Amino acid sequence: MRDTISFYLNGELKTLCGAAPTQTLLRYLREDEKLCGTKEGCAEGDCGACTVNVSTLAADGVVKREAINACIRFMPSLDGASITTVEGLARDSDAPHPVQRAMMDKDASQCGFCTPGFVMSLYTAYRNRTMLPLAVANDILAGNLCRCTGYGPILNAAEKIGHVAKTADQSDADRVELEQLSSLDHQELVEIEHGEARAYLPATSDQLAEIYAAHPDATLIAGATDVGLWVTKARRSLPKVIFLNRVRDLASIKCSEHELIIGAGVTYSDAIDILAQSYPGLGELVRRIGAVQVRNAGTIGGNIANGSPIGDMPPALIALNAKLVLRHGAHRRTLPLEDFFLAYGRQDRKPGEFVEAVRVPLNAAANELKCYKISKRFDQDISTLCGCFNISVSGGMVAAARIAFGGMAATPKRALSVEVALIGKRWDRSVVELAMQAFVKDYTPMSDMRGSADYRLCTAQNLLLKYFIESSAPLEQTRLVGYGNAFL
Repeated sequence: MRDTISFYLNGELKTLCGAAPTQTLLRYLREDEKLCGTKEGCAEGDCGACTVNVSTLAADGVVKREAINACIRFMPSLDGASITTVEGLARDSDAPHPVQRAMMDKDASQCGFCTPGFVMSLYTAYRNRTMLPLAVANDILAGNLCRCTGYGPILNAAEKIGHVAKTADQSDADRVELEQLSSLDHQELVEIEHGEARAYLPATSDQLAEIYAAHPDATLIAGATDVGLWVTKARRSLPKVIFLNRVRDLASIKCSEHELIIGAGVTYSDAIDILAQSYPGLGELVRRIGAVQVRNAGTIGGNIANGSPIGDMPPALIALNAKLVLRHGAHRRTLPLEDFFLAYGRQDRKPGEFVEAVRVPLNAAANELKCYKISKRFDQDISTLCGCFNISVSGGMVAAARIAFGGMAATPKRALSVEVALIGKRWDRSVVELAMQAFVKDYTPMSDMRGSADYRLCTAQNLLLKYFIESSAPLEQTRLVGYGNAFL
């Protein structure tokens, strides 16, 4: 067992003993390392001013480079990683890095406060050799906000960077990074003591099961996209935590002819491509969860285990009849995902039991599933409600229907009365309009800052009508086409 964490920071090996379990990377960089290029704008993962690049070694030995929000990333979770900040871009040269040069050439910096975050998001794209046409650049930079509203020149710089990245020789940097990460790779359990606080870093799901069974009062932390705010905003103390970042066997996706088995540690970014291939509507929903930095950190299992009534993944997965695998010690049990949510803030999960995987059936036609996220902003916004529809029509009749909503009840919940009103009926507008009235039997939505109860109910009804209209004609005839040809 180890009691230290090790990582590379701008190419220099760092080893910390007794790191505070909830010290953020942002605080460490600015206060301990005096690297003040990484800025604090929001301390909740929204503005991107704190963006840095974090590289890790995946289970297949491939280096994974990701832009992440340093303001909500806790230090122990970086064991075995390589971190690059804006200060590290041109450390071996007097000349600016190509990303910095492009930002300068395109006059892409105004007051400069947000600029390091933009640079680091683009640096990660550069290191990943990503081409950056407008649609791609918009998506990559959605998590970086500029209060000076200078986005035009930044997008011009992004386009230039994408072309440079395709031709630049990065082989030496790739080799060094792989060697450094390989030197830190280990399978030992790490246990950190900091005063009365404890942090555990298991390397396998077996280690996790053993530790969590022994310490069921510990807080499990994966991406910290929610837990991070408990600390930075609510000032909560977490005396005992278990970090899941190093548990690689929870971060795999297995695909068979009939189902996807998604490990609880799989991030949105890891899952988006395969989900989009299986269900395009679900892939588009995932693209609207947070921004790239959030999707790089947040996990599907964490979103489910958190149990939020406005989490975006559960309604879609319930509509697909997904099942949840829960584990306590060596014992596993499987239950329908919809049965996991018992009441607000309460799930069917025993002390010491954790979400191990989600099993997603592949028996629905890809285009039958449609997911509608209703929010005030397209990017980086919490849902007012999220409606997901999986309706099968055969011979003009509704053969099956699964409809689930988030934001309409205290938990993610199916619209069972609406389903009954549809199944066995003709798939036509008159039947759909009658079924719309059944929503009042399924939901008594609340009013809050995001929308009134009447608004939520009316919107849910109209989303069923929207689904019907979109099923009756090609999407190019029923939807407006937005930026980058993404359907809105």
